[in-house]
Amino acid sequence: QVQNPARYIGNELNAVIKEKDSVKVRYALAYPDIYEVGMSHLGSKILYHMLNEREDTYVERVFMPWLDFEKVMKENDIPLFSLETKTPIRSFDIFGFTLQYEMSYTNIIHMLRLADIPYKSKDRSKGHPFVIAGGPCGMNPEPLAEIMDLIVIGEGEEVTEELVNLFVQWKGSGEEREAFLREAAKLDGVYVPSFYEEMRDERGQYLGLRPIRENAKPQIKKRMILDLDQSYFPLKPIVPYLRTVHDRMTLEIFRGCSRGCRFCQAGMIYRPVREKKMDTLLKQAKELYRNTGHDDISLVSLSSADYSKILPLSEGLLDYFKGHGVSVSLPSLRLDSFSVSIAEKMREVRKSGLTLAPEAGTQRLRDIINKNVTEEDLVEAVTNAFQTGFQTVKFYFMIGLPGETDEDVLGIAKLAKQVKQIYREVTGGKKNVKITVSTSSFVPKPFTPFQWFGQNPIAELKRKQRLLIEAFKGTGIRYSYHDAEISFLEAVVSKGDRRMADVLILAAEAGAKFDGSADTFQMRYWDEAFRRAGVNPYHYTRPIEDFDAPMPWDIVDVGVTKAFLKREWENAMRGKTTEDCRQGCRGCGLMQFREGVTCGA
Repeated sequence: QVQNPARYIGNELNAVIKEKDSVKVRYALAYPDIYEVGMSHLGSKILYHMLNEREDTYVERVFMPWLDFEKVMKENDIPLFSLETKTPIRSFDIFGFTLQYEMSYTNIIHMLRLADIPYKSKDRSKGHPFVIAGGPCGMNPEPLAEIMDLIVIGEGEEVTEELVNLFVQWKGSGEEREAFLREAAKLDGVYVPSFYEEMRDERGQYLGLRPIRENAKPQIKKRMILDLDQSYFPLKPIVPYLRTVHDRMTLEIFRGCSRGCRFCQAGMIYRPVREKKMDTLLKQAKELYRNTGHDDISLVSLSSADYSKILPLSEGLLDYFKGHGVSVSLPSLRLDSFSVSIAEKMREVRKSGLTLAPEAGTQRLRDIINKNVTEEDLVEAVTNAFQTGFQTVKFYFMIGLPGETDEDVLGIAKLAKQVKQIYREVTGGKKNVKITVSTSSFVPKPFTPFQWFGQNPIAELKRKQRLLIEAFKGTGIRYSYHDAEISFLEAVVSKGDRRMADVLILAAEAGAKFDGSADTFQMRYWDEAFRRAGVNPYHYTRPIEDFDAPMPWDIVDVGVTKAFLKREWENAMRGKTTEDCRQGCRGCGLMQFREGVTCGA
């Protein structure tokens, strides 16, 4: 009756099976999307296997059912259940969500409804699980503040263990729910939204948050793992029955990024760079292969070619895996010949295309966003790639960036056409190159230098997309773009405050779900939700002229100071670039954030 029933049956290789009545804590680990997406997420794999190594805890998985199975569940009164034991989620102690993408938030509402758990934390009683969340989107926790009982800020390995320890103590105490939350609020990196209230002036302007409980800290400092070699990493991950989005072994080689791209939230919130030792990575790669049998391993990080020993690591992995038919791959690469030479080495096992991310179509705009690559880098990189046999290239760009003009937009098409010409020159006139250009729309994100910049209106984004559609006609270059309405809503939610909770609930009740996909997204549900909630979405996408104006995410301290972000904004407006942090400290504030932090300068 449903597509891909393997999404719901569990019992995969390396899935953890325990006697559910023998544990003290039952934890439902939720990813608010379908199985194929959630099973590709490394962070969920880490928490699942790490916590299941505890004898007192049983972690089971749950995902958002696809439309067909959700319909079957409703018709047959089947509550949302876990994959491992098919237990209704309402029977668990903790219902923990990962927040990877703002447009999955309506799925969270649907999963709460399917589990028969009240949407808002204030309506839950002792018989309900604690609904918690963590992940990069939690860096602005306010859109979900009225929904979550607590939100983990930063990297979750250590703090999640601490939370489970506290829960075991609380569960045996017989005390009310708030007693657990009071203790949890004492932990670094734990935000209990109900311990704060919003302040607004008589015009309704946001003034910040006020602590209303004794244990409510004025700011929540993000958690970070300083030593990744000692940190938990799953060496026997679950092997799904069906093909997932990233159907391969995933080897995390480092966290953080030193490049300082001004649009990139991850590059700011995951600072500093922390590398794993090469010996650790080689051992982990061999164990992953022995325990999964996958024929592809991906070296993941925010900028994998920046790993200090990437060449010897690549050679070591290729030497080991070449006899097993296992390919080694990197995510999207920087525009430099060094990255391309690595990609060529990795192509020896399995032929693949090249994916590059110039982000902007002109040098002026690349300087504004601090991409620190030139057109010469692009020409040299693709020339070398074509000379070594690459025939497929995919480029990622953004439109709507600060300071962008139509010339910058059309520069995207100009660059792509130039690449096609380079291929012909290198190959003596051959025409079988496949070039794909994809554009996303810029979304101003919290904790970036561009958080104060307004987003282009939907109509303007669509006009720029039409410019490129026309520019690519008859070129043989494939062009795709992200839905402008979805990007608009991503900006609204990512910069939202507590008023967003009612919008999310109303949108979900109207029918909004799987909002990240153009196939299922319906803007009318959101328009009606904003109207009924009395919230103006354009308030959140406007430019912010006062750099000192309170922001909903000021409750979080990621270590990067507002003074640094403002300085980077000013550099952007002057077209001045900032060098890589590894070449010297840029004064972002992280060195003073926590003892033991080093930035590799």
